[in-house]
Amino acid sequence: MEDTKINHLRELEAESIFVIREVAAQFERPTLLFSGGKDSIVLFHLARKAFWPAKVPFPLLHIDTGHNFPETLEFRDRLMEKTGSVCIPRLVQESIDKGRVVEEKGVNASRNVLQTVTLLDAIEELKFDCAMGGGRRDEEKARAKERFFSHRDEFGQWDPKNQRPELWNLFNGRKMMGEHFRVFPISNWTELDVWQYIYMEEIEIPSLYFTHKREVFSRDGVWLAAAPFMQLKDGEKARVRDVRCRTIGDITCTGLTLSTANNLEDIIKEIAATRVTERGGRYDDKRSDAAMEDRKKEGYF
Repeated sequence: MEDTKINHLRELEAESIFVIREVAAQFERPTLLFSGGKDSIVLFHLARKAFWPAKVPFPLLHIDTGHNFPETLEFRDRLMEKTGSVCIPRLVQESIDKGRVVEEKGVNASRNVLQTVTLLDAIEELKFDCAMGGGRRDEEKARAKERFFSHRDEFGQWDPKNQRPELWNLFNGRKMMGEHFRVFPISNWTELDVWQYIYMEEIEIPSLYFTHKREVFSRDGVWLAAAPFMQLKDGEKARVRDVRCRTIGDITCTGLTLSTANNLEDIIKEIAATRVTERGGRYDDKRSDAAMEDRKKEGYF
């Protein structure tokens, strides 16, 4: 990897570590939101570097929809065992069982939207005053409006018109009782930056990101994984294809990419050449043009 790119990645790394340390300094009970996807894996790697040789001084929080890829959960548990860190799972199924949310019905049903209630309940239950996430500004237009420190009111809601200035990397984490912050340390990274950093740092990632054979079906131009809870529409047929994930989430909304990239070098080349955005294959973002922003205002991510 050329020196200019390495220097660029080291600058991004230093900025992110600075933000993570600011979180530890300003908040009493922070957490790191962990999904098992590449961005949260990189964020956790940065947190480990920020406090090395000590352990990460805050727990991770995983909101499990119950419809995750098994490979993701296996990777999460293996990573926690390897690093000696703590990841607290909270289940959307428990929110359904308690009547906090109502499960969607029909062929396009997804639990992805239901995560918001489970997340806000977990933040209140565990008294977290800050939740760090792996969101990046290049992912989607609603996320492009975020600051590093994103204030949330007592209802967990986000107001994009009422954000605090962050001049000269000065972050204001002051809040009232019941309020909390979401913090995004890798805001200035791009998808390509993330992949090149994974390559440079030799970070382990789930096998889902590499090309593998999987039973999939096509819906509205998006390849989705076949699973027992995925209902097929008339005319849809599952078939085995060579696919990989660009972004990992709930199976019901994670679009798969037809690909032959089975190593990091090939993935980097593929991302550098593509004209399709990372979230262009996310089926949940196709519900409406403002789907992500509406969910963020309600307290999602």
